[in-house]
Amino acid sequence: MEKKMIQVGEVKKVLFESWSLESSSNWSKDNPAKGQCGVTALVVQDILGGEIRKTKLPDGWHFYNFINKERHDRTAYQFKEVIAYKDLLSTREEAFADTNAEQYIFLKQKVLIALFS
Repeated sequence: MEKKMIQVGEVKKVLFESWSLESSSNWSKDNPAKGQCGVTALVVQDILGGEIRKTKLPDGWHFYNFINKERHDRTAYQFKEVIAYKDLLSTREEAFADTNAEQYIFLKQKVLIALFS
């Protein structure tokens, strides 16, 4: 069986379609990326590898991914202001503190089903 190569753009589209109240209690129709940064960074790392990075914002830490020396922030548009990225190395534990097991499992399963079905 041939292994499917997943592209960053595919994951971006699937994430947007997968976010919901089940992946973040801050989700809304008007701002679907709201509260999704930690859980999204974890799922993206699971699928595409790379590092989880963080930047301190007024409301707390914002998490995103570094893959092949490029920043990939799938949830940046939840903020009205432009992010002044610090690109501090983070850990899965820190990103997981921004979510919970139920939200993580839900989003990961939803994304994997969409990518591989």
